Amino acid sequence: MRIGIDARFFGTSGKGLGRYTQKLVEELEKIDHNNQYYIFINKHNFEEYNPKNPNFHKVLANIPWYSWQEQILFPKILNKYNLDLVHFLHFNVPILYRKSYFVTIHDLILLEYPTRKASKLNTIMYAIKNIGYRLVIMNAVYTAKKVITISKYTKKSIHKHFNIPDDKIPMIYEGVDLERFNPLNAQEFDFDKFKIKPNKYILYVGNVYPHKNIDRLIDVFYNLKQREDIDKDLQLVLVGKKDYFFEIIIKKIQSLNLEKSVIFPGYVPDEELISLYELSLFYVFPSLYEGFGLPPLEAIALGAPIVISNSTCLPEIFGEHIEYFDPKSKNNMQEVLYNFIKDNKQRELQKKYHQNILNKYSWADMAESTKKLYNKNRL
Repeated sequence: MRIGIDARFFGTSGKGLGRYTQKLVEELEKIDHNNQYYIFINKHNFEEYNPKNPNFHKVLANIPWYSWQEQILFPKILNKYNLDLVHFLHFNVPILYRKSYFVTIHDLILLEYPTRKASKLNTIMYAIKNIGYRLVIMNAVYTAKKVITISKYTKKSIHKHFNIPDDKIPMIYEGVDLERFNPLNAQEFDFDKFKIKPNKYILYVGNVYPHKNIDRLIDVFYNLKQREDIDKDLQLVLVGKKDYFFEIIIKKIQSLNLEKSVIFPGYVPDEELISLYELSLFYVFPSLYEGFGLPPLEAIALGAPIVISNSTCLPEIFGEHIEYFDPKSKNNMQEVLYNFIKDNKQRELQKKYHQNILNKYSWADMAESTKKLYNKNRL
């Protein structure tokens, strides 16, 4: 069977979606020596992927995400390869592509958590973009052979919004890369350069889009810092590539005079991130909406205690032995964070359950389950 994979998000620049794309391709290479794969990669990440399995072929598809080229030109590229099946790893399936395909839907955030704050567009352009999104995702869901989801929460959401049969929505959990997120791979992070104090900081790694709820976290952290029984050296470290949304958060930090307490190291490579996780007081994840929740999994893989939101899929993924807070309540967030800061025994106790959580999620299992779906399509 000739299978195409839309891997234009491949690698670290694609964030969580990039991680999923990369691990799916890499793990399929290890286990599938029968099917022929055509991996479509963008120009900017073309050199990041070099096939090791002779059945895997890298193809340049220099097509921007969410663009008119994606809708018009990408189907022409795909059609050149006489593919039996294409797997689109995000909802942005070209409407003009009408051959057999699967799509992975990670979440329905633009349907369930729409907000103008998440866009730099004006009101009219945002409305047009939103209509376009709805058309594209409806096309993807209704015309795909299978709609793969990454959590039970997202599966229920898709069924609720589109009323398609359950058997069309296979659920395959993502994994955690224990080889990559391993203390043996650690490279030295320059704590002195950023004036970060080891074992004195709360860590967040990820983007700061509005649904990540960092704005509310800043308010809670500010209130915590006003308490006399909180260590004056306590810091909040926000790791991520600086962009428009980071600039908004930075302005908020400045308005609260928290520049010395809230640190922005920018983008940090995975190897250097290891030390940041290991020497943190704990990792915080205040998100209002998630399809799976990779960052907290990567945190516990490196032994960091976590305190996370109780929203959407997160209780499903992490279970009952993790500290949760209501991400919409500043008072509850503050109370839970305060107790976790003060209770070292509780932080250490939580670590005993981390391995049980990690054992549930494997990129190898994800790829094996996906391959089985591909092969069933042959029948």
